[in-house]
Amino acid sequence: MVSAHHETLHKVFQRDTGLLISALQELLGVPFPVYEKIEPVSVDLTEIEAIERRADTILRIDTRDETYFVVLESQGRPVARKRRSWAYYLAYLLDKYDGQPVLLVLCHDRATARWAAKPIEFGLPGLPSLLVRPLVLGPDNVPVIAEAGQVRSNVPLAVFSAITHGSDPDVTAILKSLADALDALDPNEAVIYAEYVEAGLADESARRTWRKLMDTMNIFFRSEAAQKVREEGREEGREEGRAQERAAAILMVLERRGLEPSLEAREQIASCVDLDVLGRWAERAWTVSTAEEIFDETYEG
Repeated sequence: MVSAHHETLHKVFQRDTGLLISALQELLGVPFPVYEKIEPVSVDLTEIEAIERRADTILRIDTRDETYFVVLESQGRPVARKRRSWAYYLAYLLDKYDGQPVLLVLCHDRATARWAAKPIEFGLPGLPSLLVRPLVLGPDNVPVIAEAGQVRSNVPLAVFSAITHGSDPDVTAILKSLADALDALDPNEAVIYAEYVEAGLADESARRTWRKLMDTMNIFFRSEAAQKVREEGREEGREEGRAQERAAAILMVLERRGLEPSLEAREQIASCVDLDVLGRWAERAWTVSTAEEIFDETYEG
């Protein structure tokens, strides 16, 4: 099942597509040309109906001389079959579109980043017929952005940095600087980035630190309904409060993704008190195509 922090790694780039160019140029040293337009591309790479393949995010970048299709893949741990999938994605895009495919893998931890960066070779030993060299962003080449001026100058990169370094010992300083920067933004914009950090942090301790900061800065969950849920859930151990909070979070994710739930779907989510069921729905909320699809127990994301 696709996790929320997995989804957030690449969704930050969907939110601010210009971040992709600065990441390639400044973090990876790729001399990427000046672009004229960036737009998302369908992530459905299925050729045969019985075999469904989907990338995490695909962005089309038009430059004066060339069109590029950048595949953004979030990777939480080494999975051998993904290396075959990545080669397929690139070959598919090269065959279907008149443009150059590029693979960029986003990782939370150093071990996975080192694994992802290894060249992918298919064919004879030493004479591969197919060679893929992934570009990788992880803790080793994404800078720690904790200085207030740096955070304010590039909030999307600071958000991605905070998520990437969520397990670092000095994560509290990173999150504090980011919280201060978000508090100075337009509230509607700040809430979106705050939610990305909340969902993207894989470390539970770091997530608790972020929630406390958001309570202090009065950024997270600004809406009246969501605030009421948080107040009702403050008494630790009250299962009903936790269920209501999780239901509100599910509805918020769906709405932020532009998937407006029907009245019936809202009532079903809001009335559910089973935390396990709500947990499954929360995971699916980041990847489903329609709000009602979160109720499909056969959905795999």
